[in-house]
Amino acid sequence: MKRKIAWTAGAALCVLGACLGAEEGDGARGEALYLEHCVACHGVDVMGNGPMAGVMIIKPSDLTALSVDNGGAFPLVRVIKRIDGRDPLVSHGSPMPVYGSLFEGHDLALRTESGQPIMTSQPVADLVVYLQGVQK
Repeated sequence: MKRKIAWTAGAALCVLGACLGAEEGDGARGEALYLEHCVACHGVDVMGNGPMAGVMIIKPSDLTALSVDNGGAFPLVRVIKRIDGRDPLVSHGSPMPVYGSLFEGHDLALRTESGQPIMTSQPVADLVVYLQGVQK
């Protein structure tokens, strides 16, 4: 009986471990999402100069400078929370993302720099990988 409980607990930990960080984002999918949904505000060059930038109360960030502005480290948790709406930015007229359920679905965990997992969705993970790839 103890052996069965230990095996079950061990199997559960292995499954949990596989779920945490086993999947990552896809930069090509992230770029496609960016070009379809983010370019109007952040611009084709990802520098915050999209056609809607001029009418926004809070100007869009230069997304190529996220790491530079954060002491050289990509601010993974802040970016995830801003995109998925846990850290809303109301310059869009509503909390970001303005596309609602578009960025939901297929939840996964990404590992932060400290090794702690943060839950997000596959589309957000894809966007994050793309943004990591455009840093100065």
